[in-house]
Amino acid sequence: MLRSTLTPILTAFPSKAKTPRNYSNTIIAAITNPTQPVRQNASMENMLLQQHTPTSAYLHLPFCRKRCHYCDFPIVALGSSSPYGDDDPRIINYIDFLCREIKATSIPSDNKSPLETVFFGGGTPSLVPPRLVSLVMETLDAKFGVCSDAEISIEMDPGTFDAKKLKDLMKLGVNRVSLGVQAFQEELLRSCGRAHGVQEIHEAIDIVGSCGVENWSVDLISSLPHQKPHMWEQSLSLTIQAKPTHVSVYDLQVEQDTKFASLYTAGEFPLPSENQAADFYRMASEMLRDAGYEHYEISSYCKSGYQCKHNYTYWINKPFYAFGLGSASYLNGLRFSRPRKLKDYMGYVQNLENGLVNCCPDSKVDAQDVAMDVVMLSLRTAKGLDLKSFGKAFGSSTILSLCEVYKPHIESGHVVCLDEQRRDISPEEFSSLLSEGNKINEVLAYIRLSDPDGFLLSNELISLAFNVLAP
Repeated sequence: MLRSTLTPILTAFPSKAKTPRNYSNTIIAAITNPTQPVRQNASMENMLLQQHTPTSAYLHLPFCRKRCHYCDFPIVALGSSSPYGDDDPRIINYIDFLCREIKATSIPSDNKSPLETVFFGGGTPSLVPPRLVSLVMETLDAKFGVCSDAEISIEMDPGTFDAKKLKDLMKLGVNRVSLGVQAFQEELLRSCGRAHGVQEIHEAIDIVGSCGVENWSVDLISSLPHQKPHMWEQSLSLTIQAKPTHVSVYDLQVEQDTKFASLYTAGEFPLPSENQAADFYRMASEMLRDAGYEHYEISSYCKSGYQCKHNYTYWINKPFYAFGLGSASYLNGLRFSRPRKLKDYMGYVQNLENGLVNCCPDSKVDAQDVAMDVVMLSLRTAKGLDLKSFGKAFGSSTILSLCEVYKPHIESGHVVCLDEQRRDISPEEFSSLLSEGNKINEVLAYIRLSDPDGFLLSNELISLAFNVLAP
């Protein structure tokens, strides 16, 4: 069953984009230590070359008032009240190192393209004074250039900003806000160790509206300790009433070395059972789609035209820069992680400046790694896996093998087949095409997971694909 983790993929993807949890050790091993590579051909090499120059950048701003009980992100806890105001030396020093990292980063292509998306994640980026965010934006613009119509997102927590701060950020080009609400119940917020309360949530929503932010998102967490169905329904209803253009819904992951890990065991009271967690997911899918939101990715919903362009970069496996504590870039087909501890990160930046480390490695890319990335990320989306492109890059026989392994799940309705016009192919038609061998490669264009039941089985279904790609 789907368990979308709250951990930002800081060792794989740098924003708070979330991956399905409970992947088996076999799947993780297949990603990190593939045994029999998928055939690499010229099409795959061309695919990587065509996306050689990144146009997205993630910036990790790790500061929080305190660590939430479920959090294992790389953060710096500042305390509930800082004696320094907007001149906290911890923030100033970090921003200096962040800008130095940007300046020292080599560009992986002679054809520099300006940035089309910038994402400030954390942590709680809204704790960073706008003048320091401005320094980062100026450094990015000088190094890469930033498109005049770039999507520039920032994560903000209730209680950490007022209208003046938000307007100052908007003057810098920030045009998308991701609001970390998580729940609309005081008891759930307290049990999570969140630093804000319900009143601050409503105040933050009012500020976002009064400042005229058109593109904004609400983050919610399901499967919290003692969370009841009526509480989840209330949180979804209040979110819909607030009319954000985007909603992200995440299922709690109990991470090692967190306070929750010392208190709770996944699936055991007071945490919901897996069946109850699945019901929460179904409720979110039904309520948000009924309210006019498109369920475009496992954990993401949006009004028409308001997909998060930055996060969609990850789902379609495009390259991106990443800067800051614990973040990971994806350049030249390879992921490169930065240290998660502040002292180690500062040492990394100094080594980068001295030419002792290369964050844009030019190593040989393993075709199997790329194939598994493409499958895992594509099946997170409503669009699904583009079989025509995938077949050109990795071979038509791979497509046939995927079809064979998914046949029972196509018949059960958990996997959906589509032609090039994105019309559904019935299970009966699919079986007929499959029996004719190459005929299926001519007609079948996409496979995707059904919503919500296919998404709920995403771990198992992606595992089956991995077994085909890494037998």
